[in-house]
Amino acid sequence: MPEQSHDPATSAPPSNLNIANALTVLRIAGVPLYGWLLLTSGVTETAGGDTAMRVWAFVAFALLMITDRIDGDLARSRNLVTDFGKLADPIADKALTGMAFIGLAIIFDHWLFWAVAILTLVREWGITVMRLFITKYGVMPASQGGRIKTTLQAGALGLYSLPLEIWDTTASTVAFWLAGVFLAVAFVITMVTGVQYILDARALRAEWLSTPRSASENS
Repeated sequence: MPEQSHDPATSAPPSNLNIANALTVLRIAGVPLYGWLLLTSGVTETAGGDTAMRVWAFVAFALLMITDRIDGDLARSRNLVTDFGKLADPIADKALTGMAFIGLAIIFDHWLFWAVAILTLVREWGITVMRLFITKYGVMPASQGGRIKTTLQAGALGLYSLPLEIWDTTASTVAFWLAGVFLAVAFVITMVTGVQYILDARALRAEWLSTPRSASENS
């Protein structure tokens, strides 16, 4: 009996009920838990004053960030990429980092941290929405700078989630300043890559509009 060929183009699309999407949903569900752990007050009765909860907040943040890497690898390696995943994954990422930025700004209550948090979140959500709309004209992949930015952001937010300012040791002071360096470099890359994404989106749209196509493709 002749062997039947498998044509990926004719195979059924993957179901939304898969392990990659489940991890994405788990990440979204874990955001409120992380926020609660981060902002729980201790004996000082101030947000983030409970050192034990801050350590657990760090653990929660680290685990949730790890799921981001795992679900992406699973989706690509097992052909589990779905429209739901494409939409939910960036929302999960921005929800987690957004909770971290706002929560930490509340804890440190400094105008500079608030400025960095607000500008970063405006850029992150703005570019995410723009990339969703620009899919009509083509795919705009993540840049290498964007990947570096994400890694530095995760390192900074993870370290800041720890009660470094409460522990007041040499190691915690060094870690606190290291987090500041990570965040400063990440902020610069965030702004630069944000501008580059806008320029790339304009170029992609212009190229699409200048390419001849049939009436059905334009509809």
